[in-house]
Amino acid sequence: MAGRNGRTVRDLRRANRTAVLQRLYFDGPLSRFELGPATGLSSGSVSNVVADLVADGLVEEAGSVDSDGGRPRTLLRVSPASGHMIGVDVGETRVRVELFDLALTELARTERPLEQQRYDVEVIVGHIRDGVAEVLAGAGVPPERLLGAGIGVPGIVERTDDRGAVVHGQTIGWDAVPLEALLRSSSPLPDGVPYFIDNGARTLGQAEMWFGAGRGADNAVVVLFGSGVGACLVTPEVEHGRAVEWGHLTVRVRGRRCRCGALGCLEAYAGAESLLERWREAGGRPPRDADEETALTAMLAAAYPPDGAAPDPVALGVLEETAEYLGAGLSDLINLFQPERILIGGWAGLQLGAGFLPAVRRHATAYALRHPAEKVAIELGRLGPDAVTVGAAILPLADFFARGGRRPEPAPQGPLPAWHAVLEERASH
Repeated sequence: MAGRNGRTVRDLRRANRTAVLQRLYFDGPLSRFELGPATGLSSGSVSNVVADLVADGLVEEAGSVDSDGGRPRTLLRVSPASGHMIGVDVGETRVRVELFDLALTELARTERPLEQQRYDVEVIVGHIRDGVAEVLAGAGVPPERLLGAGIGVPGIVERTDDRGAVVHGQTIGWDAVPLEALLRSSSPLPDGVPYFIDNGARTLGQAEMWFGAGRGADNAVVVLFGSGVGACLVTPEVEHGRAVEWGHLTVRVRGRRCRCGALGCLEAYAGAESLLERWREAGGRPPRDADEETALTAMLAAAYPPDGAAPDPVALGVLEETAEYLGAGLSDLINLFQPERILIGGWAGLQLGAGFLPAVRRHATAYALRHPAEKVAIELGRLGPDAVTVGAAILPLADFFARGGRRPEPAPQGPLPAWHAVLEERASH
């Protein structure tokens, strides 16, 4: 039966379950007494919802605390073993697959390096398929216990009615690749376990906003700095958690050719791939046959010698120029969206680290309008190299919350999970 606002009793029960689960997940352990004001539900509603969640195995007791003159109050928490998620990071140098329990504790992981064939679609699909099977077998988790597999990929992700998630990755040679359909056709997962595919910068943003340096911020930009660069915006003015192709903002007219084919993109100057190429062109000598991570480590050692030796002026000059390009690119984000925080993650961003940050801040402030620049904090992300996989695993977790702790249907319907709605609900308390 639907009420005046169109909500049915089933809708109300699901919303109440969602509210209790989220409060316990983010703020627990909590007692039933504390859940009332935290969720806005009556004590009777809290008791009924908790009883249902306990019966479903989703909530368990976690000790007790003394009350004011009365009986001790039982503490409750979300049961970590009541669900599992997989997170996948299709990165520039490897495909990383991790298995998590409901508390996002890592249970198993595997990595597949990407070498000559890098973004060959069949290779990527095979790495994901085999990685998923490997982590499930390694942890002894039956596939049907999964809430879903979240996958962070480079490029723009579009959801279609007939092929599911389709990836447009111009810089990696992917033209409308039906990744979800390809995975499903050879999947080790049952039909009832969905795939959630999204842009890698957005999954990084999800992780930092839920558990990292973005916690408590309403307006933030999370930057993924790897072989290329991307960003995720979390602002009221732009769709919450929207991934943007920030790396293809033009920073120099008739400049260097980007791997997307255009001239003068930020990524042609600030991505790790272009940074190393510019070092080589200027006379630098990256280690022969080294991957990008190893080569960037060598460049940093040359520019900032650990033993106090004189820095290599070529490596140092290229890094200083890169800091200016990054700062200029960040200034556009500051002027456009006026975020409270800008968080820099990704393997290259973390490798460059805190020593690189002051120069980036200085240039961002110099290029941005004074008022928004004075209000923004530019920091490193806190979740390390696993942030994309954690964020990818949040996709099925957010869907699970939205369902009130119910298992997913055979295929996700509509747009990708509105994880930002969870952020909004958290901010309202």
